[in-house]
Amino acid sequence: MSDFSAVYGGMLWAIREWEQWDRLVASLQEDADDGWYVYYVGQNLPEHPLDATAFRRILGGISALLHRDHQERYLGIVYADDRERPRLVKIYDPNNLGSSCGSSGKLVPPGWILSRMPPDPLSGPEVLPENRKHWWKQLFSG
Repeated sequence: MSDFSAVYGGMLWAIREWEQWDRLVASLQEDADDGWYVYYVGQNLPEHPLDATAFRRILGGISALLHRDHQERYLGIVYADDRERPRLVKIYDPNNLGSSCGSSGKLVPPGWILSRMPPDPLSGPEVLPENRKHWWKQLFSG
């Protein structure tokens, strides 16, 4: 089992409150030089960690999308192996939530993974909306 699989399948802590998310984003922005892989689940696996500028831009884009599309008082769709110094952050797409806990009998994959370890391939959603693919490409083109 790879380090990624062990952390991905291990104990993860929910980021329930928007304030927790905003603190996590600020912390990740500060640690951007640590070499983060960003994986849009269902798309190509990243081969290399992003440079700090690209990571900050993409993290900012994901954060803006969450604030725009997840109009709840609480967040609850982000999980990290450590709330203070994470090695892995699992982010669910607010437009493809289904039942992330699997109570419906069908597990919904996360939308995005931020990881300090090279990610292993994961099965993505059955259908990736074209507008979401376009948004993702725009984030990377900077």
